[in-house]
Amino acid sequence: MARCKVGVQLHPQATTADAIRAAWRGADALGVDSIWVWDHFFPLYGDPDGAHFEAYSLLAAMAVETTRADIGALVTCNSYRNPNLLADMARTIDHLSGGRFVLGIGAGWFERDYREYGYEFGTGPSRVRELAGALPLIMERLDRLEPPPRGRLPILIGGSGEKVTLRLVAEHADAWNTFGPPENFAKKSRVLDEWCERLGRNPRQIERTVGINVNEVDNLDAYVDAGAEHLIVMVRPPYDLDPVKQLLDAAR
Repeated sequence: MARCKVGVQLHPQATTADAIRAAWRGADALGVDSIWVWDHFFPLYGDPDGAHFEAYSLLAAMAVETTRADIGALVTCNSYRNPNLLADMARTIDHLSGGRFVLGIGAGWFERDYREYGYEFGTGPSRVRELAGALPLIMERLDRLEPPPRGRLPILIGGSGEKVTLRLVAEHADAWNTFGPPENFAKKSRVLDEWCERLGRNPRQIERTVGINVNEVDNLDAYVDAGAEHLIVMVRPPYDLDPVKQLLDAAR
């Protein structure tokens, strides 16, 4: 039995469509458990006006060019799409992928995206409140769509806010994502367990995922000991997948 799942997040910036397509096909061939992009409109590092691609258009292509891995955005910004539309997009990509789509979602944070695309940035608390309001609408729409998703479409919530975000995870999510180092992950995971206890949710129903840098693949033991069940390696262009393979070999 594998010690944990292994995924990869491919940064959709400073690249070409052909290069990122080759990367997700390569990752799928390696046997990763999940492949992700992020949901932004501009680069997060390097040249701020460099090449960048939109997440859900990429995910639709990824759905038909991969066959094994779960796919999704790590994570979708709730502010960028009407919740009913987002549910419909997720359901459609789920069908294109044969039932492998995971709806990763969070409250959003990158101000330039908001400013240049005309969304109201608000405040951290206001964006979390909007996420809290959107989640029931997304789930309701998923239940009403025809055809419905191929199966139970998992919802992953990203974030680490202890007062609200982790409560939303305990209320709604099938999976949760945050970042390291391992001691930070362990602390946040304990807070999530506390919310589950308060709300009567079995904490084992929520998969614990963590985004790690390529230089952290040797920390597998520490992350597993901290409670991580799914390690997702965040890979920059030109998409060297050797660290992902190293982690796969260690995990399995």
